[in-house]
Amino acid sequence: MDISNLGIVETNFLYAGTGVLTAILAMLIGYFIFELIAPFNTRKELENQNIAVGIVIGSIFIGLGIAVGLVIGMGLN
Repeated sequence: MDISNLGIVETNFLYAGTGVLTAILAMLIGYFIFELIAPFNTRKELENQNIAVGIVIGSIFIGLGIAVGLVIGMGLN
């Protein structure tokens, strides 16, 4: 598929879709890295409704989402 033949709107949708997939992949990798370095079992702690672990995991997702979103946004300009 030749990107130069697409219109501006279609190209931006293609970039946005790629960005969403990249963000989800980055969040999954970040979660698994945190799970490896944490001195406890994060899945077990989340099952036990440990709020502190939930906040940390949520913060990882928010931080990675912001970082990847900024990179993608800068790439569109």
